[in-house]
Amino acid sequence: MKKPIIDYLLTFVLCFAFLGVLACSSDKENTSEGIKTLKASTNKIDFESKETTVEITINSSALNWTLSNPASWIKVSQTVGTSGSTVVRITASENADTSVRNAVLTLTSSEAAASEITISQAAATKSLYPSYNTNPIAADGSGMGSSAVELAAKIKLGWNIGNTLEATGGETAWGNPKVTKELIGAVKANGFNAIRIPCSWNQNLENSATAKIKTEWLNRVKEVVQYCVENDMYVVINIHWDGGWLENNISEAKKVENNAKQKAFWEQIATHLRGFDEHLLFASANEPAVEDAAQMAVLTSYHQTFIDAVRSTGGKNASRVLVVQGPTTDIEKTNKLMTTLPVDKVAGRMMVEVHYYSPWNFAGLTKDETWGKMFYYWGAGFHSSSDTERNATWGEEADLQKNFRLMKTQFVDKGIPVLLGEFGAIRRTTLTGDALALHLNSRAYYLKTVVKQARANGLLPFYWDEGSTGNNGFGIFKRSDNSVFDTQALNALIEGLQ
Repeated sequence: MKKPIIDYLLTFVLCFAFLGVLACSSDKENTSEGIKTLKASTNKIDFESKETTVEITINSSALNWTLSNPASWIKVSQTVGTSGSTVVRITASENADTSVRNAVLTLTSSEAAASEITISQAAATKSLYPSYNTNPIAADGSGMGSSAVELAAKIKLGWNIGNTLEATGGETAWGNPKVTKELIGAVKANGFNAIRIPCSWNQNLENSATAKIKTEWLNRVKEVVQYCVENDMYVVINIHWDGGWLENNISEAKKVENNAKQKAFWEQIATHLRGFDEHLLFASANEPAVEDAAQMAVLTSYHQTFIDAVRSTGGKNASRVLVVQGPTTDIEKTNKLMTTLPVDKVAGRMMVEVHYYSPWNFAGLTKDETWGKMFYYWGAGFHSSSDTERNATWGEEADLQKNFRLMKTQFVDKGIPVLLGEFGAIRRTTLTGDALALHLNSRAYYLKTVVKQARANGLLPFYWDEGSTGNNGFGIFKRSDNSVFDTQALNALIEGLQ
């Protein structure tokens, strides 16, 4: 007798239910076995040759895990952990060898399958010059307690020893006498508490093939720095124009070569001057010629090399305040192009530098050009009613205030002081009579206004003095006898502080 179809259907349902029970039973058995998950966010890391840190995340449902590290050149912030998500920092120290190095980190747990993280680090690029960081020492914070902001508050008014230690052909080649302790004393006595020392290095090499600087030149720069520090003055040492090897060659084509020289020079300079306390600041360059974002990226690499080289020497250099220059040290270009700064592993120890000779028609132009004429008179109340074609037509008080406010907003308000490393205006002493008097009065007003607005916006003003007391000169001090030559200009600068 055939079973009714309903019986077949019932049998089918019962069998299907039985299989489901078996499946559920099997799942429960698997769960009861305690299979856990353990996984890193990446299984491969490729490091550059320089010291670099990356972060990975370890996700684990296991109660405990271990990350083994067999390589001495790798540092791991955490080698054991528990369940959940854990961020681990992995640091590869600088690879000085000319071969790639590799390592494997192993992630294990008694409750989960093991996995590996493969690490590779690029070989060191063969340097054009030997390393001069031959005796790095431990960081020394004594006498280095001030941050960049705190140091900026101590710098009131600065002065440049222009056309001297950067002069092509030697310290006296551009007409100035050698810097003496007495000159520095006179500068301090007349109201300046900071000095910028433009320096050349490339012309003072013992061996150009190895970029080795003459020891006697390093000693001479150190001697002048000592004059300043002994007077409780703050000092800025830079690599100035120096034949233009850096500032006129900011390009991809010169990037490797110039970074190598920048590294070699600053390792030597920083090591030789390492003993000075926070009174000494280092500045990467002078007026680096940059016009666009591509060049700005190259300049940033030069600044990065400078910072890394100085920091690597240790001692007081481990926390010294360092100064990096904006493109062409022009305020508008700096505002537009310097959108990021190089990286310093020491927080709060960096300043930015710009210069100000605007309008150039007034501050420095010595003959009429097709693009503009010389200005003899600047500022409200100082225009000529008879020599009207020589009155400034742009770049006066409103523009000055606008420019300095740009730097305040971009840097100062964010805890990055701005060094106004150079500013000034020439004396046009071929003028005579009322024209000369009005010109000199307007020049004094210009200097006073620059200092006043600089201080109001957090910029640190350093007057450019190239030692010239003649026509078209900037000189305030008569260096032959350390006397004040231009009392009117000096008084204007001091008044700007009030």
